[in-house]
Amino acid sequence: MLFFFSFCLLICTFVPMKEKVLVTGASGFIGSFIVEEALSRGLDVWAAVRHSSSKQFLTDARIHFIELDLGSEQRLKEQLSACTFDYVVHAAGVTKCLNKADFHRINTEGTQHLVKALLSLQISLKRFVYISSLSIMGAIREEQPYSEILESDSPAPNTAYGKSKLEAEQWLDGLDVSFPYVVLRPTGVYGPRERDYFMMAKSIKSHTDFAVGFKPQDITFVYVSDVVQAVFLAMEKGRTGRKYFLSDGQVYQSSTFSDLIRRELGNPWWIRITAPLWFLRVITFCGEYISHLTGQVTALNNDKYNIMKQRNWRCDISAARQELGYEPKVMLEEGVRRSIAWYKENKWL
Repeated sequence: MLFFFSFCLLICTFVPMKEKVLVTGASGFIGSFIVEEALSRGLDVWAAVRHSSSKQFLTDARIHFIELDLGSEQRLKEQLSACTFDYVVHAAGVTKCLNKADFHRINTEGTQHLVKALLSLQISLKRFVYISSLSIMGAIREEQPYSEILESDSPAPNTAYGKSKLEAEQWLDGLDVSFPYVVLRPTGVYGPRERDYFMMAKSIKSHTDFAVGFKPQDITFVYVSDVVQAVFLAMEKGRTGRKYFLSDGQVYQSSTFSDLIRRELGNPWWIRITAPLWFLRVITFCGEYISHLTGQVTALNNDKYNIMKQRNWRCDISAARQELGYEPKVMLEEGVRRSIAWYKENKWL
């Protein structure tokens, strides 16, 4: 018996324990891909979900599920009291809300509650990766649409979503304790399972492409697997307090994305409608009004208006390249091909 216990102790000494990662927003578009990559890397993966969350893309038996209430610091401390993690990837958040105050409550206060709970429980993390957004920059350099948005530029978010993400970043910056956080700011993320850009593909299949504004619009994109790449590079190499923009390193015109979608759909006939900004303003105003009447969140809201009217979505990813070793692997043409193929295979289109 003594030999058996000695043998077990010897095995435990030489076989390293798996590192544990907690992924919030695990059932979401980006979160579900982060979970898959963490599993492929041999990590012990804990997926934070709500009771009502779909587990459609979280079917691997190795996943540990944990319900977290980001609306309550006390509740979080209770839910996390028996846990230890090496890493936390905070991908939970909302991009559309019925009431503007909900962006702050969920995106800003939810982040604060989570971090406060982790600090209170003295969970010693190697890295906390926060998924923010390029939207925190707002309409920077709109008068110079061909300029890059640099990290040194002062953020000026023009959406409730962007403001809530920036407020979370600023709160992290103001912590008076040592906390190993890294911030990622992806531009428009697309790929399989994504639903907002999917609506564009659905519209084009129905023979209509809708664009807004007559001034040139510089748009950037990043494929979901490249965001995931950056997450794990940040876990390994990210410097505390640093913020990294993410895109595929290219700049596109507003028509490029829809042209690529149309090609992958077999070039159906279409009507391309370009409407003035005032027309979009009327539509989003009506959409938001109807949302408040019905209680149903719609993509046609005031935030959507500010996003679509913005002419400059450029960003500089040199910091991510130099400090993290980030290098985009999927350009827009290939990413659209993969996305449309997935939508077809899964009967979305």
